[in-house]
Amino acid sequence: MRKAKTRLIAVEDGLTPVAAALRDKGYTVRSFTEVDLKEAEAIVVSGQDDDFLGSRLTHTRAPVIRAEGRAADEVVRDVEDRLGRLGV
Repeated sequence: MRKAKTRLIAVEDGLTPVAAALRDKGYTVRSFTEVDLKEAEAIVVSGQDDDFLGSRLTHTRAPVIRAEGRAADEVVRDVEDRLGRLGV
């Protein structure tokens, strides 16, 4: 049996509940400093600073999901929805 591909999600530091919820769903979660954002299949940001990563986000095709004001399970659903629509 072939093992399913583990999806890599980059999560901004400080979003610990979101990172934990994504890990519970089987995603590989790394902080922005631990991963080249071009490798991430989705990127979760707090949304508190619109230019937090500046041009780094323009070099990826991964969906960027804002977590500001949302529960961790809502963010996870959004990640899953966006990846599903992309066929990832």
